[in-house]
Amino acid sequence: MSDTLLALVSTYGLWIVVASVFLSCLAVPIPSSLVMLAAGAFAASEDFVLWQVLACSWSAAILGDQAGYQLGRIGGPPLLERLARGRSRARLIATARQMVHRHGPVGVFLSRWLFSPLGPWVNLIAGAAGLPRGRFTLWDVMGEAVWVALYVGLGYAFAARLDALTEIVTEWSGLVASVGLGLLVAGLLMRRVRRRWRLPR
Repeated sequence: MSDTLLALVSTYGLWIVVASVFLSCLAVPIPSSLVMLAAGAFAASEDFVLWQVLACSWSAAILGDQAGYQLGRIGGPPLLERLARGRSRARLIATARQMVHRHGPVGVFLSRWLFSPLGPWVNLIAGAAGLPRGRFTLWDVMGEAVWVALYVGLGYAFAARLDALTEIVTEWSGLVASVGLGLLVAGLLMRRVRRRWRLPR
């Protein structure tokens, strides 16, 4: 995987970074985190300029999130219903909806980097739910700064071990996302049970 990513980033430069990050924020299945790792590695070898990698990745993420938010605002609940026809996608959308409704803009922040599989769906739901754009943008900007700095920084710091780093990040991010989503779903289920049966906390 890392060889392919390195070849793409080497051939297309920062354009492939911008495109992959932007599209991933719209739920297109692109490994944008790994692309940023590769871009960070190129910055370490001075093929790219570090601040340009950070700026391009951050800007693309924010623009992608804003596009998703606007789509949700225009399409509203009917758009979400059409998108939720697949079982796995419906599960993601339901979890993202609970995150937005329960945590509001803090949920936006966490979905940028900690619960990143929910990020594109949180964008749509935040727009459809009418979360104020200013609040969405503020927490989105902060969350994307964490995400971009984390992956570009790792690629920059461990450029000499990019193959091993790619494997570790892929496994670790999947584990963290799975555990995090599991805990979130469990918490939401417990909350529903308490409400239904009025159990003491």
